[in-house]
Amino acid sequence: MATTEGQLDGDGGGEEPQIGWRHTFRQVKGDPTARFGLYVIALATSVAIFSAVDANLSRLTFGSYPDYAIGEWLPILENPETLPPPGENDPYQPPAFSEGGSWDNPLGTDEHARDYLSRIIYGARVSMAVGFFATFLGLTGGVAIGAVAGYYGGRIDDVLMRFVETIYSIPALVLVIVFTIFVSGGNPDVIYAVVGVGIATVPVFARIIRSRVLSVREMDYVEAARAAGVKDRHIIRRHVIPNSFAPVLVYATLQIGFAILIVAGLSFLGYGAQPPTPDWGQMLNQAHGQMHVNPWMSIWPGVAILITIMGFNLFGDGLQDALDPRIDN
Repeated sequence: MATTEGQLDGDGGGEEPQIGWRHTFRQVKGDPTARFGLYVIALATSVAIFSAVDANLSRLTFGSYPDYAIGEWLPILENPETLPPPGENDPYQPPAFSEGGSWDNPLGTDEHARDYLSRIIYGARVSMAVGFFATFLGLTGGVAIGAVAGYYGGRIDDVLMRFVETIYSIPALVLVIVFTIFVSGGNPDVIYAVVGVGIATVPVFARIIRSRVLSVREMDYVEAARAAGVKDRHIIRRHVIPNSFAPVLVYATLQIGFAILIVAGLSFLGYGAQPPTPDWGQMLNQAHGQMHVNPWMSIWPGVAILITIMGFNLFGDGLQDALDPRIDN
């Protein structure tokens, strides 16, 4: 007799089985904190993609675009001019809600009379691109190494995991700084920082997926695929990795926030984005000498980093709860 979906649920009804991405998304939407995190991520991504700033990074628009540079695919590769037209703004103009402020520059201006809101928005492009690209690099390398090590075991596992543990033993920030200086030849840039962060996160992704693959490789469907003569690479790609990917996905969500934070720290130290490209960490570096005189220059990039990372962390926690079979959803 055929087994129905309702019987799989155990209630004999016709309800959809509580598995799959649709169910996971419903669980995330039902969690207020995860939903708030998702809203923050959506807002930051939308602002980064759909906003536009002029070539001087001194004005912001969401309207007509003929004279504006619209979200390039890789804005972190651009080197736009640093100064607005002479006399357009006043340097160190306070925010609009402060005495002496103007709504032409809602968050004030910096030492070069550039609109701070425009630079925060452009910094969102840099930070979001950094987070996603660095996490993608770490996830791709870590999943490949961990899946192969866990599936084959033996000497292959020993060699790959000893290599991974060697990288893991080096503090991430130190590893990224050394990598950036070595590869860049003394001319650091955010691209080198992104690659360095990706390399530094490979070990965690590899260890997570390896621990899952060690159990998945013993499953009946994997044994059946082997008995049917399916090649190992196809088994790993079609069966092992997809059925081991849930914890990796959760960590990847959290890792995006970590990548944004660590690259902002590198930019603050001078090893990430270089002027004139706006980056929240670099803006904090330029503003730290003005904290007592013009405190808004430190507040806005700090708030942007805080809210963005909080959004990814809240969403990641909700996704973890939704994907954890031990939690009664």
